[in-house]
Amino acid sequence: MEKLEKSMWIAIIAVVIITVGGYFVFQGTGNNDHAESPIEDTEQEDQEGEEQGDSGEGEAKENEDRSPSDHQSFQHMEYTGDIAPDFSAEELTELPTNNWITFGGNIYNGRYSPLNRVDENNVAELKADWVTSLGSGFDFKYSGEATPLVYDGVMFTITGANNVSALDATTGEIIWEFRPKLPDDLDTLCCGWASRGVALGDGKVYVALLDARLVALDQKTGEVVWETRVDEWEKGYTITSAPLFYDGKVYTGIAGGEYGIRGYVAAYDADLGRQIWRSYTIPAPGEPGHETWPEDNDAWIKGGAPVWQTPAVDPELNMIYFATGNTSPDLDGSNREGDNLYADSMLALDADTGEYQWHFQQVHHDIWDLDPANPVVLYDVEMDGEMKKGIAQAGKTGWVYMLDRTNGEPLIGIEEKEVPQNENQKTSPTQPFPEGDAFVPQEITEEDIERDLPEDFEGEVGSIFTPFWDEPVTIKPSPQGGGNWPPSAYNPDTELFYVLGNDNYFAYAHYAEDEANKFEEGKEWIGSIWQPISDAPFGGTVTALDIKTNRIVWQKEWDTIAYSGILTTKGNLVFVGHNDGRIIAYNATTGDQVWEFMTDAGANAPPITYEVDGKQYVSIFSAGNSLAGTKHGDKIYTFSLDGEFESLEDISDEDINRSPIQSDEAEEAEEQNESQGSAVENGQKVYENNCLACHGAEGVGGHNGPNLQNSPMLDDDDSLIQQILHGSGAMPGFEDSLDEDEINALVEYLKSLKNEE
Repeated sequence: MEKLEKSMWIAIIAVVIITVGGYFVFQGTGNNDHAESPIEDTEQEDQEGEEQGDSGEGEAKENEDRSPSDHQSFQHMEYTGDIAPDFSAEELTELPTNNWITFGGNIYNGRYSPLNRVDENNVAELKADWVTSLGSGFDFKYSGEATPLVYDGVMFTITGANNVSALDATTGEIIWEFRPKLPDDLDTLCCGWASRGVALGDGKVYVALLDARLVALDQKTGEVVWETRVDEWEKGYTITSAPLFYDGKVYTGIAGGEYGIRGYVAAYDADLGRQIWRSYTIPAPGEPGHETWPEDNDAWIKGGAPVWQTPAVDPELNMIYFATGNTSPDLDGSNREGDNLYADSMLALDADTGEYQWHFQQVHHDIWDLDPANPVVLYDVEMDGEMKKGIAQAGKTGWVYMLDRTNGEPLIGIEEKEVPQNENQKTSPTQPFPEGDAFVPQEITEEDIERDLPEDFEGEVGSIFTPFWDEPVTIKPSPQGGGNWPPSAYNPDTELFYVLGNDNYFAYAHYAEDEANKFEEGKEWIGSIWQPISDAPFGGTVTALDIKTNRIVWQKEWDTIAYSGILTTKGNLVFVGHNDGRIIAYNATTGDQVWEFMTDAGANAPPITYEVDGKQYVSIFSAGNSLAGTKHGDKIYTFSLDGEFESLEDISDEDINRSPIQSDEAEEAEEQNESQGSAVENGQKVYENNCLACHGAEGVGGHNGPNLQNSPMLDDDDSLIQQILHGSGAMPGFEDSLDEDEINALVEYLKSLKNEE
C-alpha cells in the first residue's frame, strides 16, 4: 500500500511538472498562435491556409531574420514619472486633462479636452515653449502622423520610421529612445511609412510596427518586454494604426487592403503578448454576411476590409467599435458580385470575445476606394428629450454617418437611393445617402469644368457613385476623400462635430490587360487605373456640423488638402495642422481664425493638449507627409501661454532638444548613399524612398500619382529632371532633398519602367 501510494505521488508530481512545463512552453510559443475566433471556425481557417499558403515557413524565416534583441533601446535620462497603472474603464473614459493617455484622448476617441486655461480670449498669446528634434523619419517615404501620449509629465511618441521616444513633457528633453529593426526589403505599404501612435498601460508602451509585429516596451527604459508577430508583411499585412489598451488587452487592426489580404481586428494579452481573439472583417462561408460574396470563387479570402484606425470602446455596453476599409481589388468589382460585407462598414464587436454585434455599411460593393478610414467617435447627446448613445464617422464619401451605438441604427436618417449602374462592375443598385450636408462637393458641374480642368481635358465626368469601365470617368470625391485618416473631434459644449475634408478630381478606368488587374501575393492589387487630373486644383475643408442635424454650421476652405487631424477644447477652440507647416486655432463656435504658428515642416499630425503643474500645453508633431507632398522634418512643437518663442525665427539651433543618436543615423544614411551599385539599382532605392507611396510599385499608379510607365516624360530626360526638381500640381519638388547623383539615378530607374506597349 505504501509502495502504491509512493508510486501515485510520483505520478502526480510528474503530471504537475509536465503541466507546468507545458504551460510555460505554451506561453513562450503562444505569441504566434491564433486563438479560435467567434467570427471564424477552424475548418474555414484551414481552408484559408490552403488557399493562401502555409504561414509556417514565413514565420520561421521572420523569426530567423529578426528577434527582439535586434532592436535598440537608449536611455538618456532617469525616468522620474509615475508608472501607468492597468487603467480602469473609468480612467479610460475620463476626459483628458493632466494626461492624454489614449490615441483619441479617451477611449471614446472624441479628441476633446475640458482644459480652458488657453481659450478664445488669450490663445493669441500662445508661444512655442519647447521644440524637440526626434532624429528620424527624414526620407520622403516617411510620414509624421502620430498622436503623442502624455502621462504624469512624460510624453510618448513615434516617427514614421517607427522610432519611439519618451520625452519630458515640460522641457522636451529625451528620456529614452527605442529604435526597432525593420526588414530592409519591407515594401508592402500602399501609402508610405507611417505610424499613428502608441498605446500605454500597466507600465508598458505598446507599439505596432509596420512589418505587422506588436511590441511592448518597458515604460521607464524603452526596453522590449515582449514581441508578437501579428502577421506576415510579405503577404501585404501591415499595421499603421495606433494600438489601443483596454481591460488588460491590446487591440490592433491589420492594414493592407491594396494587397488582397483578408482584414481583421485582434486582441492580445497585455502582459504576455499572446493572442486572445481574432475577428475577421470578411465572413467565411456559413457565417452571416458571406452571402454578399460570390459562392463560385474565393474573392472573400483576398477581399480586403482592412482596419486603418484605432478603435473606440464603450465599457457600459462592452462593445469595441471601428470602421473597415476598401474591398480588394479596390476598383474592380467584376469578380466579387454582391455588397461585399463587412468592407466599407462601421462594426461593433464584443470587447471580451470579438463576437459580432452589429454593422452599418457606408458603401455597397465599393469600386471607388471610398472606404471609411477616419476613426469612429462615440458621444452622448440629448435628442428629442432623450439621451442618445451616438457613434459618428466621417466617410471618404463626404458625409458623416451618425448612428445609435447600441444597435447601429441611424440617429439621423439615412436613405437607400438608386444609383447609376454598370453591368461589368456588378454595381449595387442602391447606396446609403445620409440626411444633412456633405462636407465636400460630390459632383462635377459645368462651372467646375470651365474653372478647374485643363483645356485639353477629355472624358466623362460624374458624381459620387458614378461607375466606370474601359473609358475614363472623372468624379468627386476622390480616393483621398472626403474624410481620410486625419481624426475628427466632437465638442460637447458646442455640440459640433469637426471634420477635415479633401476636394480633388480623380479619373478612373479599367483596362483588362493592365498589370494592376493581376493578383500576385504581396504585390499591390488595385484592379483598375486611377490618377489625379493634371493641373487641376486640390482643395480642403475644415467643417463644423451640428451633431443633432448633420447640418454645416461653419466651414473653412483651403487651397490644399486638409491632412492632419483635429483637437477641440472647453476653451472654445479648434486646433488643426496645415500642409504649409502652420498649426492653426479657430473659434470653435464661429470658425474665426484666432491664432497660428508656422513650423518648419508639414503639420500633418493631430494636435493634443495636456496640463502639468497647472500649466496647459498644446503640442503637435510636425514632420511632413508623403501623400500630402509636404516638406519633411522631425520635430515636436509644444506651446503654452508662458512660451518664449513667438515665431520659428526666434528658435535657434541651441534652443532645440535633439536626439543624442541622430548624428549616427545621418552618418549611416550617408554611408548607404555612397554604397556602390548600378544607376538603375540606386535609382530604385531613391524611388522607393521618395516616390513609391504616390506612384505605386514599379510606377503602376498609387494613391496620389499617375501611372509612370506610360508617361511621355520617359522619352525626354530634361523634362523628367525638371519635373523631379520642381514638381507640379500636387507633386512636390525634390530640389532641396535629392542631390544630382540621386536625381540622375532616379531618371535611369524611371526610364527602365517604360511600357513599350
